[in-house]
Amino acid sequence: MRLVLFFAFFTSFSGLSQIEKPKNYGRFDEKTIHFGFMLGANNSSFTVYQNPDAYAQYGLKSLRTKSSPGGQVGIVSTLKLGTPVVRLRLIPTLSFQERVLTYQFEDTDDLENDIFNEERINSTSLDFPLMFQFRTLRVNNFAAYVLIGAQYSSDLQSQENASQDFNNPFIKIRQHDFQGQIGGGVEFFAPYFKFGMEIKYSHGLVNSFVPENTFIARPINSTYNRVWWFSIIFEG
Repeated sequence: MRLVLFFAFFTSFSGLSQIEKPKNYGRFDEKTIHFGFMLGANNSSFTVYQNPDAYAQYGLKSLRTKSSPGGQVGIVSTLKLGTPVVRLRLIPTLSFQERVLTYQFEDTDDLENDIFNEERINSTSLDFPLMFQFRTLRVNNFAAYVLIGAQYSSDLQSQENASQDFNNPFIKIRQHDFQGQIGGGVEFFAPYFKFGMEIKYSHGLVNSFVPENTFIARPINSTYNRVWWFSIIFEG
């Protein structure tokens, strides 16, 4: 009798443990196209390459890049490519970024001290990232995914063709840029919308630096934009 009761209890417990939770927004994966919006923060900097003779010719002892925080907002469009686990995502984005270059020059008049200079480069960009999204199947109301793709950016604040004041110079960055991107995220399904959190890394594919005959530009050979992006995404 005890064996029968134990078997009945075990069978009931196993059955209850395998019951799936009700799926929120169960028809989400049936739609071909989804739209939404994105809010996020970013951390941007440069990959910088100096001229090989920067010290000998210009007295540059070091050139460092510091990252700075920014933000972004965008419109999300997601296209299902035949299967729920593969999608194509386009998020036209308005982003705000700042990068900082810190110079350390040798002081030819006082060799015991150095001259430090800091340059801030601000950008307001229209970004067009096109990404392939590879998503897991839903586990109840949760899914995860990875991203890979590329991005075109147009810097609305670029001074690429601006006149240079050699007494107060600034770093020029090209208006147009192309970047490779990789990232991942998680998704949570609510009753009437999907909420996601995503992190991406992008790195420039082309040299964004505009050469100029100024003391802050001459030591630089090339710069490549690099950005970490954190985004919160809502889709319906």
